[in-house]
Amino acid sequence: MLNDSPVPVPGMEIDGFHIDRLIHEGGMAFLYEVSCPDLEIPLLLKVPRLEFGNHPACYVGFEMEQMIYGVVSGRNVPRLISQGGGDSRPYLVLERIDGPGLQELSRNAPLPIKNVVGLISVVASALHSLHRQNVIHLDLKPDNVLFRPDGQAVLIDFGLAHHSDLPDLVEEEFHSAVGTGAYISPEQLLGSRSDPRSDIFALGVIAYKLATGKSPYGDPSGRHAMRRRLFFDPLSPCAINSTIPPWLQEVILRCLELNPDDRYATAAQLAHDLAHPEQIRLTGRATRINRGSPIEVLHRWTRGWRLKPLQKEESPSAHILKAPHVLVALDLDYHEKALDQALRDAVQRALSAEPQLRITLLAICPQQLLTDEGAEDLQQSMHMESLIQLRHWASGLDMPRDKMRVHVIQHGDTATAILNYAAGHHVDRIIMGARGASRFRRYLGSVSARVVTEANCSVSVIRSGC
Repeated sequence: MLNDSPVPVPGMEIDGFHIDRLIHEGGMAFLYEVSCPDLEIPLLLKVPRLEFGNHPACYVGFEMEQMIYGVVSGRNVPRLISQGGGDSRPYLVLERIDGPGLQELSRNAPLPIKNVVGLISVVASALHSLHRQNVIHLDLKPDNVLFRPDGQAVLIDFGLAHHSDLPDLVEEEFHSAVGTGAYISPEQLLGSRSDPRSDIFALGVIAYKLATGKSPYGDPSGRHAMRRRLFFDPLSPCAINSTIPPWLQEVILRCLELNPDDRYATAAQLAHDLAHPEQIRLTGRATRINRGSPIEVLHRWTRGWRLKPLQKEESPSAHILKAPHVLVALDLDYHEKALDQALRDAVQRALSAEPQLRITLLAICPQQLLTDEGAEDLQQSMHMESLIQLRHWASGLDMPRDKMRVHVIQHGDTATAILNYAAGHHVDRIIMGARGASRFRRYLGSVSARVVTEANCSVSVIRSGC
């Protein structure tokens, strides 16, 4: 599509926004630093390239961005300030994120393991927030991840994205797979644009690159070269970087599984595993060194030919609801056989109804004042004893070990600790008991009442005999 309106230059004004300088001239769009007297936040103006000879994706992708920025919110995406178009050249004015980008950080790869885990965790959290708003990015790569000063990840560039409630202009315009060669998922290559686990595959590629300094599938540009991932496993990360622990290789290779069903069901599950590496169940992925025996290669090849794109479309938020994170808050100071059984029954019912759910058993230990040399050792012993009690409590459940995590927090305010954990780990539902009496209830009042009132998710309070 041609447009006769001039390309903006510094000094011009567009609808009250003064163009201060050109930041970047890319193949798809121009980016400018702009200012407005009524706004004190940093601003970015994005204008698509519409000159003769430019690819149609420039305009289609920009239209998609205009639609998606208009419906997404939260601190994991730039704030939309204004947008325009009509007879003039279309534009977007967005909040400008001045923090470092993941592309800049990835130039120093391989990074220390701690840094890899921290970066992938915050990007996974941002991705989960996006999926909850029914958006699949479909072009996740280091260039499209920025960070706020507090370390929160911000996802940008939604030109190839899919929103389940909006027209898919990309699919309508292009009848072949579109995406960045190094990061595109197997199902995208087969024409599927409606599976949020495609973003988890791309995040696995990013994790692989941050941990090894290399890309698992190179940087292919042709369709034939990109399709090799349908038939060949990537080289194991630890074969490139021997410092990668088995649990991290397990996580990365799970993200890169050929079949979406074999990956993490949600980005929140990925972030949760990274928060509890000692509890990750290791499989053959964790110790894999090479690409496998000839028989394994043949098996991958066969599965690659049989792989079919997702037939039944569902929104990303509906997909997430099938794999909720359930937090079971337990008061280890209070033991009542009937209540414990009622709690286990509630967990068992949830597992039967939602087989893909993840469960975290959480206990809150009172904070101890370290007043002598032995106090720290005592606190650690109490922590370990609480973990053992949680494991013992869980032994009465009929559920796979890899679906459950246990966690102990030392905190002076039980309700606050539960609420903070739920907010920070994308908990979808809290299950807790209503105790008749306990140390926390005596001193703090009803913990369950406060959690019910303040939680940003559903809360089930279980009583004896329920």
